[in-house]
Amino acid sequence: MADHPPLTTHHSLLTPLHKERIILGIDPGTAVMGYGLIKEVGSKIELISLGVIKMNITDDHMLKLQRIFEKTVALIDNYKPDCMAIEAPFYGKNIQVMLKLGRAQGVAMASALSRNVIITEYAPRKIKQSITGNGNATKEQVAAMLQNLLQFKETPDFLDATDGLAVAVCHSFQRMPTGKSGSKKSYSGWDTFVKDNTSRMASVPKIKKL
Repeated sequence: MADHPPLTTHHSLLTPLHKERIILGIDPGTAVMGYGLIKEVGSKIELISLGVIKMNITDDHMLKLQRIFEKTVALIDNYKPDCMAIEAPFYGKNIQVMLKLGRAQGVAMASALSRNVIITEYAPRKIKQSITGNGNATKEQVAAMLQNLLQFKETPDFLDATDGLAVAVCHSFQRMPTGKSGSKKSYSGWDTFVKDNTSRMASVPKIKKL
């Protein structure tokens, strides 16, 4: 796995009122697995890294599962995420494809469990709804929204990378929403959230291929 540059931490932000949390997002797959990492400092979100893990080095399904486990564990050991958010397999007509995707998701989850990392699962529609406000959004629309929200210009070679990042951002979005009065405020999606909170968005983009 390629070396990742160290994350620069802004120590001035690390006060009791600015709790830090790192979220690892995973889009499981048997050909390509996408991942994204973000850091929360209080209500501020920063992009740490996103990329893909390719499985085309072998046709053996069991070896692909082994690669998913090893690479996910390596990401966890490298970045020390506080939690992992993972996309649930979609329901399709091809039973064999669903079975393989379910195994890929299970192995990624086992990787997190082996490191005592908390896991949350999100349906694809929920993730798209959180990012774009549209549960039927395309992968391209999700990627474009994330680039706008987290202010990175690099275009990943695979949309699986931004899909993984979307899961992490979706998870972060679930705990965002308090105003000055302390009451909760809801948003239809990240587009409306960012309009009200432009000062909260920052980026430290590092796109990696593994």
